[in-house]
Amino acid sequence: MNVQQGMKAIQDNLEQIYLILGTEKYLQDEVRQAFLKKTQVVDEADLNFAAFDLREDRLAEVMNEVESMPFFGDHRLVFVENPDFLTGAKNQKEQENLAEFIAYLQQPVESTVLVIFAPYEKLDERKKVTKTLKKTATLIETKPPTEGELKKLLLELFATEQISISSDNLELILRLTDLSLSKIMGEFQKLVTNVGAHGEITQEIIQDLIPKTLEHNIFDMTNFVLQGKAEAALRLYDDLLLQGEETIKINSILISQVRLYLQTKILVGIGYQQGNIASTLSIHPYRVKLAMQEVRRFQLETLETIFDQLVENDYRFKTGQGDKEILFQLFVLNTVGKVS
Repeated sequence: MNVQQGMKAIQDNLEQIYLILGTEKYLQDEVRQAFLKKTQVVDEADLNFAAFDLREDRLAEVMNEVESMPFFGDHRLVFVENPDFLTGAKNQKEQENLAEFIAYLQQPVESTVLVIFAPYEKLDERKKVTKTLKKTATLIETKPPTEGELKKLLLELFATEQISISSDNLELILRLTDLSLSKIMGEFQKLVTNVGAHGEITQEIIQDLIPKTLEHNIFDMTNFVLQGKAEAALRLYDDLLLQGEETIKINSILISQVRLYLQTKILVGIGYQQGNIASTLSIHPYRVKLAMQEVRRFQLETLETIFDQLVENDYRFKTGQGDKEILFQLFVLNTVGKVS
Protein backbone atom coordinates (compact mmCIF):
# COMPACT_ATOMS: atom_id res chain seq x y z
CA MET A 1 0.00 0.00 0.00
CA ASN A 2 1.08 3.62 -0.44
CA VAL A 3 1.89 6.00 2.42
CA GLN A 4 -1.57 7.57 2.63
CA GLN A 5 -3.23 4.15 2.84
CA GLY A 6 -0.58 2.92 5.25
CA MET A 7 -0.97 5.81 7.68
CA LYS A 8 -4.74 5.30 7.77
CA ALA A 9 -4.25 1.57 8.40
CA ILE A 10 -1.84 2.33 11.26
CA GLN A 11 -4.41 4.55 12.93
CA ASP A 12 -7.15 1.94 12.50
CA ASN A 13 -5.31 -1.14 13.74
CA LEU A 14 -1.70 -2.09 14.48
CA GLU A 15 -0.16 -5.25 13.01
CA GLN A 16 2.85 -7.10 14.42
CA ILE A 17 5.31 -6.57 11.54
CA TYR A 18 5.70 -3.77 9.00
CA LEU A 19 8.11 -3.35 6.08
CA ILE A 20 8.62 0.27 5.00
CA LEU A 21 10.26 -0.01 1.58
CA GLY A 22 11.51 2.88 -0.56
CA THR A 23 14.07 5.66 -0.83
CA GLU A 24 12.00 8.78 -0.09
CA LYS A 25 13.11 9.93 3.35
CA TYR A 26 10.30 12.45 3.82
CA LEU A 27 7.67 9.73 3.40
CA GLN A 28 9.58 7.40 5.71
CA ASP A 29 9.58 10.12 8.38
CA GLU A 30 5.83 10.62 7.94
CA VAL A 31 5.24 6.90 8.54
CA ARG A 32 7.62 6.93 11.49
CA GLN A 33 5.66 9.72 13.14
CA ALA A 34 2.39 7.86 12.55
CA PHE A 35 3.68 4.88 14.55
CA LEU A 36 4.95 7.08 17.38
CA LYS A 37 1.63 8.89 17.58
CA LYS A 38 -0.45 5.70 17.52
CA THR A 39 1.59 4.04 20.27
CA GLN A 40 1.87 7.32 22.23
CA VAL A 41 5.66 7.21 22.32
CA VAL A 42 6.82 10.68 23.33
CA ASP A 43 10.59 10.30 22.98
CA GLU A 44 13.36 7.73 22.60
CA ALA A 45 13.58 7.31 26.38
CA ASP A 46 10.13 5.67 26.44
CA LEU A 47 10.43 2.24 28.07
CA ASN A 48 8.22 0.69 25.40
CA PHE A 49 10.30 1.97 22.47
CA ALA A 50 13.62 0.89 20.96
CA ALA A 51 15.42 1.79 17.72
CA PHE A 52 18.28 -0.06 16.05
CA ASP A 53 20.52 0.75 13.10
CA LEU A 54 21.83 -2.54 11.74
CA ARG A 55 24.88 -0.88 10.26
CA GLU A 56 25.98 -0.36 13.87
CA ASP A 57 23.81 -2.63 16.04
CA ARG A 58 23.49 -6.41 15.97
CA LEU A 59 20.44 -8.38 14.94
CA ALA A 60 20.77 -10.31 18.21
CA GLU A 61 20.00 -7.07 20.10
CA VAL A 62 16.84 -6.65 18.04
CA MET A 63 15.74 -10.19 18.87
CA ASN A 64 16.16 -9.57 22.59
CA GLU A 65 14.00 -6.46 22.33
CA VAL A 66 11.14 -7.78 20.19
CA GLU A 67 10.68 -10.77 22.49
CA SER A 68 10.31 -8.57 25.59
CA MET A 69 6.88 -7.74 26.97
CA PRO A 70 5.69 -4.10 27.11
CA PHE A 71 6.21 -2.17 30.34
CA PHE A 72 2.83 -0.96 31.64
CA GLY A 73 1.44 -0.55 28.13
CA ASP A 74 -0.32 -2.37 25.30
CA HIS A 75 2.55 -2.40 22.79
CA ARG A 76 6.31 -2.40 22.52
CA LEU A 77 7.40 -0.44 19.40
CA VAL A 78 10.69 -1.47 17.78
CA PHE A 79 12.22 0.38 14.80
CA VAL A 80 14.91 -1.32 12.72
CA GLU A 81 16.87 0.80 10.22
CA ASN A 82 19.15 -0.21 7.34
CA PRO A 83 18.57 -3.99 7.16
CA ASP A 84 21.27 -4.51 4.55
CA PHE A 85 20.88 -8.29 4.85
CA LEU A 86 17.66 -7.93 2.83
CA THR A 87 19.68 -6.69 -0.14
CA GLY A 88 22.55 -8.17 -2.08
CA ALA A 89 25.04 -6.70 0.38
CA LYS A 90 27.17 -9.25 2.20
CA ASN A 91 27.11 -9.04 5.99
CA GLN A 92 28.63 -12.20 7.42
CA LYS A 93 28.26 -11.14 11.08
CA GLU A 94 24.45 -11.34 10.81
CA GLN A 95 24.21 -14.79 9.25
CA GLU A 96 24.22 -16.51 12.64
CA ASN A 97 21.10 -14.59 13.73
CA LEU A 98 19.04 -14.85 10.55
CA ALA A 99 17.49 -18.22 11.39
CA GLU A 100 16.20 -16.86 14.70
CA PHE A 101 14.93 -13.72 12.95
CA ILE A 102 13.10 -15.75 10.29
CA ALA A 103 11.51 -17.89 13.03
CA TYR A 104 10.31 -14.73 14.78
CA LEU A 105 8.78 -13.39 11.55
CA GLN A 106 6.71 -16.57 11.30
CA GLN A 107 5.54 -16.35 14.92
CA PRO A 108 5.87 -12.79 16.25
CA VAL A 109 5.08 -11.63 19.78
CA GLU A 110 1.53 -10.26 19.72
CA SER A 111 2.29 -7.17 21.82
CA THR A 112 5.35 -6.12 19.79
CA VAL A 113 5.11 -3.85 16.74
CA LEU A 114 8.25 -4.41 14.67
CA VAL A 115 8.80 -1.77 11.96
CA ILE A 116 11.59 -2.42 9.46
CA PHE A 117 12.69 0.62 7.45
CA ALA A 118 14.35 -0.53 4.21
CA PRO A 119 15.56 2.61 2.35
CA TYR A 120 16.21 0.74 -0.89
CA GLU A 121 14.66 0.63 -4.35
CA LYS A 122 14.34 -3.14 -4.16
CA LEU A 123 15.28 -6.15 -2.04
CA ASP A 124 17.05 -9.39 -2.88
CA GLU A 125 14.03 -11.58 -3.60
CA ARG A 126 16.17 -14.72 -3.75
CA LYS A 127 16.88 -14.72 -0.03
CA LYS A 128 14.75 -16.77 2.35
CA VAL A 129 14.62 -13.93 4.86
CA THR A 130 13.25 -11.55 2.21
CA LYS A 131 10.62 -14.03 1.04
CA THR A 132 9.51 -14.68 4.60
CA LEU A 133 9.36 -11.00 5.49
CA LYS A 134 7.26 -10.11 2.46
CA LYS A 135 4.81 -12.90 3.33
CA THR A 136 4.42 -11.93 6.98
CA ALA A 137 4.82 -8.13 6.99
CA THR A 138 2.43 -5.35 6.09
CA LEU A 139 4.17 -3.51 3.23
CA ILE A 140 4.11 0.30 2.99
CA GLU A 141 5.92 1.73 -0.02
CA THR A 142 7.81 5.02 0.26
CA LYS A 143 9.09 5.28 -3.27
CA PRO A 144 9.77 8.76 -4.71
CA PRO A 145 6.73 10.46 -6.28
CA THR A 146 6.70 10.95 -10.05
CA GLU A 147 7.23 14.35 -11.64
CA GLY A 148 3.49 14.70 -12.18
CA GLU A 149 2.69 13.79 -8.57
CA LEU A 150 5.20 16.33 -7.26
CA LYS A 151 3.77 19.09 -9.48
CA LYS A 152 0.26 18.33 -8.28
CA LEU A 153 1.37 18.31 -4.64
CA LEU A 154 3.23 21.62 -4.96
CA LEU A 155 0.32 23.33 -6.71
CA GLU A 156 -2.03 22.13 -3.96
CA LEU A 157 0.33 23.33 -1.22
CA PHE A 158 0.78 26.77 -2.79
CA ALA A 159 -2.97 27.05 -3.39
CA THR A 160 -3.60 26.30 0.28
CA GLU A 161 -1.29 29.19 1.15
CA GLN A 162 -3.00 31.39 -1.50
CA ILE A 163 0.27 31.74 -3.41
CA SER A 164 0.55 31.73 -7.20
CA ILE A 165 3.36 30.27 -9.31
CA SER A 166 3.94 29.86 -13.05
CA SER A 167 4.55 26.48 -14.69
CA ASP A 168 8.12 27.54 -15.59
CA ASN A 169 8.92 28.42 -11.99
CA LEU A 170 7.34 25.20 -10.80
CA GLU A 171 9.74 23.37 -13.14
CA LEU A 172 12.63 25.39 -11.72
CA ILE A 173 11.81 24.29 -8.16
CA LEU A 174 11.70 20.66 -9.26
CA ARG A 175 15.06 20.97 -11.02
CA LEU A 176 16.82 22.69 -8.12
CA THR A 177 15.50 20.12 -5.65
CA ASP A 178 16.33 17.16 -7.93
CA LEU A 179 12.70 15.99 -7.73
CA SER A 180 13.33 15.02 -4.09
CA LEU A 181 10.21 15.34 -1.94
CA SER A 182 12.43 15.73 1.14
CA LYS A 183 14.26 18.68 -0.44
CA ILE A 184 11.02 20.20 -1.74
CA MET A 185 9.39 20.16 1.67
CA GLY A 186 12.57 21.56 3.18
CA GLU A 187 12.45 24.56 0.83
CA PHE A 188 8.67 25.03 0.72
CA GLN A 189 8.31 26.89 4.01
CA LYS A 190 11.12 29.29 3.11
CA LEU A 191 9.34 30.20 -0.13
CA VAL A 192 5.99 30.63 1.61
CA THR A 193 7.45 32.77 4.38
CA ASN A 194 9.22 35.00 1.85
CA VAL A 195 6.21 35.86 -0.32
CA GLY A 196 3.33 35.63 2.19
CA ALA A 197 -0.35 35.06 1.44
CA HIS A 198 -1.60 36.23 -1.98
CA GLY A 199 2.01 36.56 -3.16
CA GLU A 200 3.71 35.09 -6.21
CA ILE A 201 6.74 32.81 -6.40
CA THR A 202 9.08 34.40 -8.95
CA GLN A 203 12.23 33.09 -10.59
CA GLU A 204 14.32 35.57 -8.60
CA ILE A 205 12.87 34.40 -5.29
CA ILE A 206 13.52 30.75 -6.16
CA GLN A 207 17.11 31.42 -7.20
CA ASP A 208 17.75 33.49 -4.07
CA LEU A 209 16.31 30.94 -1.64
CA ILE A 210 17.09 27.52 -3.08
CA PRO A 211 20.86 26.89 -3.18
CA LYS A 212 22.37 25.44 -6.34
CA THR A 213 24.67 22.43 -6.23
CA LEU A 214 27.76 22.23 -8.41
CA GLU A 215 25.84 19.89 -10.72
CA HIS A 216 23.07 22.48 -11.13
CA ASN A 217 25.64 25.14 -12.02
CA ILE A 218 27.31 22.84 -14.53
CA PHE A 219 23.90 22.16 -16.10
CA ASP A 220 23.51 25.93 -16.56
CA MET A 221 27.05 26.26 -17.88
CA THR A 222 26.49 23.49 -20.42
CA ASN A 223 23.40 25.24 -21.73
CA PHE A 224 25.16 28.64 -21.80
CA VAL A 225 27.93 27.13 -23.94
CA LEU A 226 25.53 25.33 -26.27
CA GLN A 227 23.40 28.46 -26.62
CA GLY A 228 26.42 30.57 -27.57
CA LYS A 229 26.41 32.62 -24.34
CA ALA A 230 30.17 32.87 -23.76
CA GLU A 231 29.99 35.76 -21.29
CA ALA A 232 27.44 34.01 -19.06
CA ALA A 233 29.41 30.74 -19.17
CA LEU A 234 32.71 32.42 -18.26
CA ARG A 235 31.09 34.49 -15.50
CA LEU A 236 29.67 31.32 -13.98
CA TYR A 237 33.07 29.63 -14.32
CA ASP A 238 34.74 32.50 -12.45
CA ASP A 239 32.10 32.32 -9.72
CA LEU A 240 32.74 28.61 -9.26
CA LEU A 241 36.48 29.20 -8.99
CA LEU A 242 35.85 31.84 -6.30
CA GLN A 243 33.76 29.26 -4.44
CA GLY A 244 36.79 26.98 -4.35
CA GLU A 245 35.85 24.57 -7.14
CA GLU A 246 38.65 23.04 -9.23
CA THR A 247 38.78 23.39 -13.02
CA ILE A 248 39.46 19.68 -13.44
CA LYS A 249 36.30 18.85 -11.45
CA ILE A 250 34.18 21.34 -13.40
CA ASN A 251 35.46 19.88 -16.67
CA SER A 252 34.77 16.33 -15.45
CA ILE A 253 31.12 17.10 -14.63
CA LEU A 254 30.78 18.87 -17.98
CA ILE A 255 31.97 15.67 -19.65
CA SER A 256 29.23 13.74 -17.86
CA GLN A 257 26.58 16.29 -18.87
CA VAL A 258 27.60 16.40 -22.54
CA ARG A 259 27.88 12.59 -22.58
CA LEU A 260 24.25 12.45 -21.42
CA TYR A 261 23.24 14.85 -24.21
CA LEU A 262 25.17 12.79 -26.74
CA GLN A 263 23.65 9.50 -25.58
CA THR A 264 20.17 11.03 -25.55
CA LYS A 265 20.61 12.40 -29.06
CA ILE A 266 21.68 8.98 -30.36
CA LEU A 267 18.85 7.11 -28.62
CA VAL A 268 16.21 9.62 -29.72
CA GLY A 269 17.53 9.21 -33.25
CA ILE A 270 16.76 5.48 -33.22
CA GLY A 271 13.28 5.99 -31.83
CA TYR A 272 13.70 5.68 -28.05
CA GLN A 273 11.22 7.51 -25.81
CA GLN A 274 11.92 9.19 -22.45
CA GLY A 275 11.18 6.09 -20.36
CA ASN A 276 13.26 3.82 -22.62
CA ILE A 277 16.22 6.19 -22.45
CA ALA A 278 16.00 6.50 -18.65
CA SER A 279 15.93 2.72 -18.32
CA THR A 280 18.80 2.21 -20.76
CA LEU A 281 21.04 4.81 -19.11
CA SER A 282 19.87 3.97 -15.55
CA ILE A 283 19.08 7.61 -14.68
CA HIS A 284 16.02 9.51 -13.49
CA PRO A 285 13.45 10.18 -16.27
CA TYR A 286 13.44 13.88 -15.37
CA ARG A 287 17.11 14.22 -16.31
CA VAL A 288 16.29 12.61 -19.63
CA LYS A 289 13.41 15.03 -20.14
CA LEU A 290 15.73 18.02 -19.63
CA ALA A 291 18.33 16.52 -21.98
CA MET A 292 15.72 15.84 -24.68
CA GLN A 293 14.60 19.46 -24.51
CA GLU A 294 18.15 20.68 -25.14
CA VAL A 295 19.49 18.25 -27.76
CA ARG A 296 16.75 18.91 -30.32
CA ARG A 297 18.56 22.07 -31.39
CA PHE A 298 21.96 20.49 -32.07
CA GLN A 299 23.49 18.21 -34.63
CA LEU A 300 25.02 14.97 -33.40
CA GLU A 301 28.38 15.99 -34.89
CA THR A 302 28.40 19.20 -32.80
CA LEU A 303 27.90 17.30 -29.56
CA GLU A 304 30.56 14.76 -30.56
CA THR A 305 33.07 17.55 -31.21
CA ILE A 306 32.36 19.25 -27.87
CA PHE A 307 32.67 15.94 -26.04
CA ASP A 308 36.01 15.18 -27.70
CA GLN A 309 37.34 18.63 -26.76
CA LEU A 310 36.34 18.15 -23.13
CA VAL A 311 38.02 14.75 -23.00
CA GLU A 312 41.15 16.24 -24.57
CA ASN A 313 41.15 19.02 -21.98
CA ASP A 314 40.80 16.43 -19.21
CA TYR A 315 43.94 14.69 -20.53
CA ARG A 316 45.84 17.99 -20.71
CA PHE A 317 44.81 18.97 -17.19
CA LYS A 318 45.96 15.65 -15.75
CA THR A 319 49.27 15.65 -17.60
CA GLY A 320 50.11 19.30 -16.84
CA GLN A 321 49.96 20.53 -20.43
CA GLY A 322 49.27 24.24 -20.05
CA ASP A 323 47.38 26.49 -17.66
CA LYS A 324 44.05 24.88 -16.71
CA GLU A 325 42.07 28.11 -16.49
CA ILE A 326 43.28 29.41 -19.84
CA LEU A 327 42.61 26.06 -21.53
CA PHE A 328 39.09 25.97 -20.15
CA GLN A 329 38.36 29.57 -21.14
CA LEU A 330 39.62 28.82 -24.67
CA PHE A 331 37.36 25.78 -24.82
CA VAL A 332 34.33 27.95 -23.96
CA LEU A 333 35.22 30.64 -26.51
CA ASN A 334 36.00 28.15 -29.29
CA THR A 335 32.85 26.11 -28.69
CA VAL A 336 30.61 29.17 -28.51
CA GLY A 337 32.10 30.35 -31.81
CA LYS A 338 31.09 27.10 -33.48
CA VAL A 339 27.53 26.91 -32.16
CA SER A 340 26.65 30.62 -32.48
